[in-house]
Amino acid sequence: MKEQEKQPGAPWPADAQTVRDAVNACFSRKPRLTPPLKGWQEDLPGNQESQTAIGQLIRVTQINDTWLEIPRYENILWGGAWFGGVFSLFFFLCASSLIFVQGFFHNTGMFFFPFYIFCLFIAFSVCLLQLRMALFVPRDQPIRLNRKRQKIYLFDYHRNHWNPWGKWPATVQVFDWADIHGEIGHESDRYDQGFRLYCAVCNPGTHEVIERFILNQAMSHPEPQRRLWSHLCQYMQHKPVVMDPVYPGRPDNWKPRKNMCWPEDLEHESTTAPYKNQLLKEWRSE
Repeated sequence: MKEQEKQPGAPWPADAQTVRDAVNACFSRKPRLTPPLKGWQEDLPGNQESQTAIGQLIRVTQINDTWLEIPRYENILWGGAWFGGVFSLFFFLCASSLIFVQGFFHNTGMFFFPFYIFCLFIAFSVCLLQLRMALFVPRDQPIRLNRKRQKIYLFDYHRNHWNPWGKWPATVQVFDWADIHGEIGHESDRYDQGFRLYCAVCNPGTHEVIERFILNQAMSHPEPQRRLWSHLCQYMQHKPVVMDPVYPGRPDNWKPRKNMCWPEDLEHESTTAPYKNQLLKEWRSE
């Protein structure tokens, strides 16, 4: 039998053992952190290590020599929220007028009057939930990285998926960048399928996870997530980075972008460098 010739530009065909080794290497990988991420795919290089992927932002709100802010889009059908709110409001008004007319002018209507009131309450609650989501929920919940302070600031708006009458508070969490680890997980959610970039907050000097948060929503391929993580790590390492993102503008469904109500002290801290006497104090403590 003639030895198979290699065509110019084509790779050599892999033998069965090479394929078997590659498959075993892929499926024998284990998460570095505990507890492991659900749907874990890979651990990314440490944020103080040299990065293997080319750094590239996907979207950015602000970037300068001190801090950067990237948006996090929550996968909500904003048009659906507006439609649901207007439709449920129209249904509530029509039903309330019909029910009250029947209740006051017909004896049978008075018997079912408490039930009618309960139904109206449910309809109004659905209307309020949809309109509150469309009018008050921020389009994006940003993350800020301050490389002068080596801190990461996480803005979260805690909306309730079913209760429109409760409080929907906004919080800002602050973590040391040294305690952050990057992970990629695969999501099979109905509205958010693909590869999602996570940040795990670990106890200092360990791989014990105390909290996880989403850094970027799911995408069809993991490579943009690797590049985003690489860019953030290089930025926090004070290395030169590309300032321009892949997508320079905001999607239309983010508009209007509602103002983020950052606490005044954290707004100042996350966007400024520490004072010289504070740096001297931290240096002496080390």
